[in-house]
Amino acid sequence: MQQPIETDRLTHDLLIPRIIQGLMIAFLIALVIICLWFGEQLQSPIAETQRVFIRSVLYLLAIVAFPMTNLIRHIQLRLNETMPFTETSARLIAKKRYRLTSLVSLCLIGIIEIFGFTLFIMGDGYNTLYIFSGLSALGMILYRPKLSEYIRIIDKLESKTEHRD
Repeated sequence: MQQPIETDRLTHDLLIPRIIQGLMIAFLIALVIICLWFGEQLQSPIAETQRVFIRSVLYLLAIVAFPMTNLIRHIQLRLNETMPFTETSARLIAKKRYRLTSLVSLCLIGIIEIFGFTLFIMGDGYNTLYIFSGLSALGMILYRPKLSEYIRIIDKLESKTEHRD
């Protein structure tokens, strides 16, 4: 019976990263709703050739953002497990480190929504806004805070603590 209680405590530790994820998704939805309500009033179109160039660059950046975010997240997770620490509580260290990892991942992937909003303001249509919003939402789901990653970090840090003693 001890295991469910511990899992509940660990799940509770992920409350702040999950709130941040929820706020970012709410921000994404709010931007889309604002664009739907105030559509043409928000837009100040630029020349088509400039917009196509900017759109192409932002699509490229969005495509590159996914593997780069994955790489950065992977590196951060490994550093979370292996970096030395002085405090006695491995769980507290893991909580701090994983919170930062989640925040960085969500912010990096959240930038994609800003690309869509920017292009919409520049005169692009709703399809571009929806595509970038969908990509951002997908990334926020892919790089959400995961209990299994958090538990693995705690386990690795606790095993390091046992080896030091």
